Amino acid sequence: MRVVIQRVSSASVAVDGAVVGVIDAGLLVLVGVAAGDGAEIARRVADKIAEMRIFADDAGRFDRSLLDTGGAALVVSQFTLLADLRKGRRPSFTAAAAPEVAAPLVDAFCAALTARGIAVATGVFGAKMSVALVNDGPVTITIDSDDLDHPRRA
Repeated sequence: MRVVIQRVSSASVAVDGAVVGVIDAGLLVLVGVAAGDGAEIARRVADKIAEMRIFADDAGRFDRSLLDTGGAALVVSQFTLLADLRKGRRPSFTAAAAPEVAAPLVDAFCAALTARGIAVATGVFGAKMSVALVNDGPVTITIDSDDLDHPRRA
């Protein structure tokens, strides 16, 4: 699973001109499900995001999480995060999970956030969506589930 997290003061997603998901302060989470991902990975990444301290405390330091702030998450599926451009000019998406596998895992990811007490809004899986956001900071962080068990580089 590969995710791009953006701290936002507001964000929304629309399909065919109609807003289907909107949040105020919180996180916009773009989620790409890789072939081979499972429910445990979705839960682990959701837990990491819920507890990630990227909101400022009173001293202005990154020391508060989405759980601490009571912020919401707008989750948008995005298979293009798994693009492979190592060969040629056209991206290959063979690393992305098939839609029938990915859709339930995006749902599991959202359910894991909800279980932690986070309000979750979503886009529409597989739809052509328009995402609008006001990036707060800007703060943008990526997580690749393959890296969760590796030690930090020195």
